[in-house]
Amino acid sequence: MQQGPRPNFRGRNPNFRREQQQEHRTNRMIRVPEVRLVGDNVEPGLYRTDDALRMAEDLQLDLVEISPNAVPPVCRIIDYNKFLYEKKKKEKEMKANAHKSEVKEIRFTPNTDDHDFDFKAKHAEKFLREGNKVKTYVQFKGRAIMFKERGELILLKFAERLAEVGALEGMPLMEGKRMIAIFAPKTAKKKPSNPKEPKEPKEPKVPKEPKEPRVPYVPREPREEAPEQPSAPTSRPISAPVRRPIEIKYANRPPAPPPPPPAEDKQGDN
Repeated sequence: MQQGPRPNFRGRNPNFRREQQQEHRTNRMIRVPEVRLVGDNVEPGLYRTDDALRMAEDLQLDLVEISPNAVPPVCRIIDYNKFLYEKKKKEKEMKANAHKSEVKEIRFTPNTDDHDFDFKAKHAEKFLREGNKVKTYVQFKGRAIMFKERGELILLKFAERLAEVGALEGMPLMEGKRMIAIFAPKTAKKKPSNPKEPKEPKEPKVPKEPKEPRVPYVPREPREEAPEQPSAPTSRPISAPVRRPIEIKYANRPPAPPPPPPAEDKQGDN
């Protein structure tokens, strides 16, 4: 039996392919009686869908349904391409800021010395501070499987060394020829906020006395200075300074003889 051509179901709904491609319903795809509008370019509130479509057409933008599960659905009037760009940009930023936890492996042997132990412990502390898990194991080769106690002591000593930054998820277990222990990073504990003590009520301020009004400044008139009178000459004559003879004393010179007495006036005697 020859089959006829298949009916073209897509012709009944021209938006069928578009609805399958788009992530959000836009414009005429929204078939609810009313929506809740949000955004900066409109006044938030409940609107009829026809009114919301008319407002979007007036602004030459799209009516985008951003929360279809709400009652009524939440829509926003925005350019749909711009909306998708902003959404992808936010998702990219969140993905870049998110830290991916990894599992770092550290290998020991039953004969690991102290220097190698300290070196690997520093690496493990760094991994745990970065938020990664640390998987440590002791590898037994050949007859070394007889020294399981050494491997357990090494892992327990390692757990004691990492007690501040990591927690041991379980006791060391044997898996084949390996003894394994897994450490998880410790989450930073929030310090309990100390309740603040209530402040004492302040004393009411005493109202200040009103200040007296200031007197307006009045410029003073310049004073008339009297002409200076010449000072009267002093009647007392100024005496010349008296000069005193300077006496020079010598340490080793004998004292000078006294001056001779004055000669008497012979005529006066006669």
